[in-house]
Amino acid sequence: MKKGVRVVLFLIKRIFKMNWRKMWKVAGEIKERSGHNRFWLLWDMTKCGLQYRAGYMDYKIAEMWNLNKEQRKTVITRGKSNEIVRRMNDKKYWHFFDDKTEFNETFKEWIPRKWLRIDRNTTPEALAAFLEGFDAVIGKPLEGSSGQGIQKYTAKDWAKGPKAFLHRLHMDEIGILEELVIQHPEMARMCPTSVNTCRIATLLGDKQQGIVYAFLRIGNGKVMDNVDCGGMAARIDLESGTLKTVGADKAGNRYEKHPITGTEIVGFTIPYWEEAKAMCIEASKKIPEMRFVAWDVAITADGPTFIEGNSFPSHAVPQFAAHYPDGIGILPEFEKFIDL
Repeated sequence: MKKGVRVVLFLIKRIFKMNWRKMWKVAGEIKERSGHNRFWLLWDMTKCGLQYRAGYMDYKIAEMWNLNKEQRKTVITRGKSNEIVRRMNDKKYWHFFDDKTEFNETFKEWIPRKWLRIDRNTTPEALAAFLEGFDAVIGKPLEGSSGQGIQKYTAKDWAKGPKAFLHRLHMDEIGILEELVIQHPEMARMCPTSVNTCRIATLLGDKQQGIVYAFLRIGNGKVMDNVDCGGMAARIDLESGTLKTVGADKAGNRYEKHPITGTEIVGFTIPYWEEAKAMCIEASKKIPEMRFVAWDVAITADGPTFIEGNSFPSHAVPQFAAHYPDGIGILPEFEKFIDL
């Protein structure tokens, strides 16, 4: 199917799936920040949808009302992101990343923690053996993203025995239990309530192969660091592993210091950065049919480890306006690897 036809089909699909009520609400939120009236914003959102395949959330997150035509071309909008994923990743191989137990098994050399699949074949005896010695574990749905459905369980939760706890896990739709990841003390200094992970995107492009971008995802008081759970992100300098931008969240807030710990964000350096990069580059070649993968990497006292890999990388974090003060988005970085 030709690219032009795909673009038209994408726009038609978006029109019919559009949440018009939410779009009206978002335009109202932006009105307060931009000074433009709501009808002008709705018209400009529509233009950006037609010209750049941008959804209304893309428009909000990238603050596209502030950008000129040339700057808008550089934003990785939903439509452009979907096109990159479609081109780079063979859907027959997504399961290695979408099923968390498959991911853990495939990339086990970089995942030393213990884990247990929870399904109808899991026995109370197997669960009891797994829990032995743990005061807390993390439970996750077998598939899913944005931190949805992830829960932390403590010994109180299995105090009534493994059979009762197994029933609860089934009710909570948990597909995998994992040993807790204990992050490096320096990472905990930024935010101790969540494991603050590096989102490192590798791209096996036609022009070159390697890391196309990296961000540190930072929690803001919750167990999860995801921006969809109230967390923030800051861009990582690929050479030094140092944060080179302020933190930013989906609401458009900017943080020079972490609001809870007071840790300076710009200039913070990720421990074991070279090892984290090397791990992602090596792992990216394991399933070569998956050419564009966003890896979530935790940094422990012993080095980096994978939390998960994303077969359909979110385009939200790489377009936060706060990370691009000159208005030039991240697409030029992609163009070093592939033709767009």
